[in-house]
Amino acid sequence: MTQENLWLRRIAEDPGHSQWYIERFRAMAAQGADLNGEARLIDAMLGRGSRILDAGCGPGRVGGYLARQGHQVVGVDVDPALIAAAEKDHPGPTWLTGDLSELDLPAQGIAEGFDAIVCAGNVMTFCAPSTRPEILRRFRLHLNERGRAVVGFGSGRGYEVDDFLNDAVKAGLNTDLLLSTWDLRPFSPEDDFVVGVFSIA
Repeated sequence: MTQENLWLRRIAEDPGHSQWYIERFRAMAAQGADLNGEARLIDAMLGRGSRILDAGCGPGRVGGYLARQGHQVVGVDVDPALIAAAEKDHPGPTWLTGDLSELDLPAQGIAEGFDAIVCAGNVMTFCAPSTRPEILRRFRLHLNERGRAVVGFGSGRGYEVDDFLNDAVKAGLNTDLLLSTWDLRPFSPEDDFVVGVFSIA
């Protein structure tokens, strides 16, 4: 049985879901909500003008912030409606529609690797479980030699932390740091969120 991408299944069941999601974050931004915590962490890890891949970029809030800080950003998401919103709300980065399990940016004319890959917003838990190891492998292939991948998601969504870390090892990634939040709190097994910082093994 072929496993589904859960985001694509959701929008198949509710064609208005993508637009609801877009408007939800637009409304939060208009109300002054702090939507940049993940991006601030990535920005703090890098020199100005670094190359960043926003993997599962959604409507562009993380990549858009990082581009405004002077970084070179490429964002990829499987949902073309979210990419269209990113292009409208956050001009500047390169926004692409694509499946992270098939990520091959050199084939799309983006040959240079990345200093950081950020994958926020529970993206990994929406991906089909069978594709998660391949997604991490492709992250590793797109990193520069000293680049880092930072992946965060909530627990209780069908991707156990131990499985995540084992998949990262098999993908050729070292676990450099585990956090329970994007604001640098250390991880413990009781936490309901994990942020992993990885480098090339």
